[in-house]
Amino acid sequence: MLLFDILLVAHILTGAVGLVTVWVPILGRKGGADHTRYGRLFARCLVATGLFAAGISLCTLAKPLETHPFADDAALVRGIFGWMMLYLAILTINLSLYGRACVRNRRHHARNRTALNLALQGATVAAAINCAWQGWLLGQALLMGIAVVGVAAGVLNTRFILRADPPPGEWLIQHQRGLVGAGISVYTAFLAFGAVNFMPAMAFSPLLWATPCTLGVAYLLVHQARVIAGRRRPRPVASGAGHAL
Repeated sequence: MLLFDILLVAHILTGAVGLVTVWVPILGRKGGADHTRYGRLFARCLVATGLFAAGISLCTLAKPLETHPFADDAALVRGIFGWMMLYLAILTINLSLYGRACVRNRRHHARNRTALNLALQGATVAAAINCAWQGWLLGQALLMGIAVVGVAAGVLNTRFILRADPPPGEWLIQHQRGLVGAGISVYTAFLAFGAVNFMPAMAFSPLLWATPCTLGVAYLLVHQARVIAGRRRPRPVASGAGHAL
């Protein structure tokens, strides 16, 4: 329990910083100093938050009722606070590191093909499938529904990583998808697990769980549309370029 409590406090502290700092790069000027500084802080906080969450989930899987004394169903606690939290932890770590890698390697796409990057995609898909399986066993549709996000993320990320020649600006779409996706993950976890303590009646509400994903995906679609529209605009010809030959 001491280990569980230490991990929980660290998880809350780093997660709280991430919940706040995510809005600076989202709402602020893209590419500016604040965008870079707070975006880096956000990503680092979420990696730490995910690692602490993984530790919490393992403690829960080992001692479900001891770590969650308010509950009386060990199988349900293992499913939600154990397996689902472990899945969300892996997803958050993966998306945070992936989003950072996409912007760091924007001029050298091949550098995205690291063993760690690919392994994280596989781990995310595996954790998502297990989360769906646990949801099936428990009769919890929400666990099965939320697992779709992880499978999609792992498959789409792998597709980009292995792509030989991505179109112009694709790194920016992937960068946003990774870090905004991490924000969706941490807000979903915050609302889902926090609701158990503060709004028990809403703990399994599809509306509560779907809100971060709906808003986040809408933001990503708008941003993606802008990047794709930018590809279609004709590039201005530099003065004198026509006489270069």
